[in-house]
Amino acid sequence: MQHHAWDLTPKQAIQVQHQWRQRVVTEDQFGPVTTVAGVDVGFEQAGSVTRAAIVVLNASDLQPVDSALVKIPTSYPYIPGLLSFREMPAILQAFEQLKTRPDLILCDGQGTAHPRRFGIACHLGVWLDLPAIGVGKTRLVGQHVEPPDERGAWVPLQDKGETVGAVLRSRRGVKPLYVSPGHRVSLASAVHWVMHCVTRYKLPETTRQAHHLASNLK
Repeated sequence: MQHHAWDLTPKQAIQVQHQWRQRVVTEDQFGPVTTVAGVDVGFEQAGSVTRAAIVVLNASDLQPVDSALVKIPTSYPYIPGLLSFREMPAILQAFEQLKTRPDLILCDGQGTAHPRRFGIACHLGVWLDLPAIGVGKTRLVGQHVEPPDERGAWVPLQDKGETVGAVLRSRRGVKPLYVSPGHRVSLASAVHWVMHCVTRYKLPETTRQAHHLASNLK
């Protein structure tokens, strides 16, 4: 598959999103899942350094089996809706360091729950041709009713008459997560796998452990 350059103007980047979203598959196209990866990105030195962390977990017991941490100069400005162009160069370098290619990726960010239906989980999933899920902590687009205050309860996230994701209560008494397909995963499977990776915390272990690695937390 042909990839694209990263030194794009915002207008060109939006064009890429419109073109590449045609490649996004929102149906299940994956086999047995033995490993799940979490991806988290942060910034240092007033945003001039991008820090990307990936942790690969055993799907059965959620114990880490591989990880990578990369820091590179930030090459793209902060533009809402174009965050993947700012974050992915570091993520892709981190992926190159992994010894284990994961069966499924959970991204700290959006998938189809994006103004152009092409959040970072879509971008990364299509680029790597891997099943990917977006797990956002905040809503980027759409409207929804409040999900019931029960673990695993969810309601549709709808935008312009289209269901673009799920508003998922991962734990009782906490704000919901915004889950959406990234690539080669249906919405129902996205919800299933996020809940599979949730233990006693609000965030799934995938992104939680990646965040800890990125932040040098124990």
